[in-house]
Amino acid sequence: MDLNILKNLKLTKTTASKIDTFDFEDLKFGAKFTDHMLVCEYKNGAWQDLEIKPYSPITLDPSARVFHYGQAIFEGMKAYKDVNDDVWLFRPDENFNRFNKSAIRLAMPSIDETRFIGGLKELLKIEKEWVRKGLGNSLYIRPFMIAIENGVIASPSNEFLFCIILSPAKSYYSGKIKVQIADYYSRAANGGIGAAKAAGNYAAQFYPTKLAQEAGFNQIIWTDSTHEHLEESGTMNVFFRINDTLFTAPTSDRILDGVTRKSLIQLGQHLGIDINVRPMKIEEIVKAAQDGSLKEIFGAGTAAVVNQMEGFAYKEDYYQLPELANEDSYALQLKDALTKLQNKLADDPFDWTVKI
Repeated sequence: MDLNILKNLKLTKTTASKIDTFDFEDLKFGAKFTDHMLVCEYKNGAWQDLEIKPYSPITLDPSARVFHYGQAIFEGMKAYKDVNDDVWLFRPDENFNRFNKSAIRLAMPSIDETRFIGGLKELLKIEKEWVRKGLGNSLYIRPFMIAIENGVIASPSNEFLFCIILSPAKSYYSGKIKVQIADYYSRAANGGIGAAKAAGNYAAQFYPTKLAQEAGFNQIIWTDSTHEHLEESGTMNVFFRINDTLFTAPTSDRILDGVTRKSLIQLGQHLGIDINVRPMKIEEIVKAAQDGSLKEIFGAGTAAVVNQMEGFAYKEDYYQLPELANEDSYALQLKDALTKLQNKLADDPFDWTVKI
């Protein structure tokens, strides 16, 4: 890292912290934020100095290109506090690398490690008290970049804003969910931006997800454009357990390279679980549900970590999954192992955790 960049960081602290009036037990995910945020502008072909300042609105010209041409990307990360009050990040290098891959795909500038990871660490040092101890507690981290150059000209922006905001979080989902397999709408296509964490990817999901929720489901399992292969679930990667083997689709330019996904694969193999990464056809899952060999489906992502599914619908049919004892569930075994590792309640044989 370039320490000179961090030496030039401008810090303006809030005059009145919100933390004493904050209810950490009643949290709606992503709705409330900490006292400070990190910002950095890109202009004249270079990233400018970092700044940490009180959390506040951003003022943009109505013609800023993010509003008109959608150059906007983000990441999702978490910080955890151990029993010794030390704060830890989980695989921040993976988020940093994926952020830059998203930037390149949307014709946005890459950002250096010092501004992304180094700036985040400086922000977390200031906001350390917002990270609460205990399983299920974390500080959600949202780095994002938007195009801010003025002008409604259909071309890439030359000016950008990088920002990191922080939101105290508890478990994102509670209980199992019902899902619907998509047979008309698609999340992404070959050659598109499905592998990027681009804002537009999520906007395009809202309408079909709304239709699924109106039909009594929580989320959608997305399929490819041929509606033959299973790909993601909602905003998560998805795993299927058939008998004692866990299956998940390989990443591609349609499927997000999830940090939780790749961590669960490696952790599961470490625990002795048979994991098979290959394309999964709808007909396989339906057949396995019909003959009783489909034991579990669960989503995996930063916010939820692991989210179990109780059943799925495909076309006119609904398939209920079996009830498993907690100790027999791969989903719960993996969630327990990963969250304990993230919270420093278990050994980290992979060196995934990074101390602030």
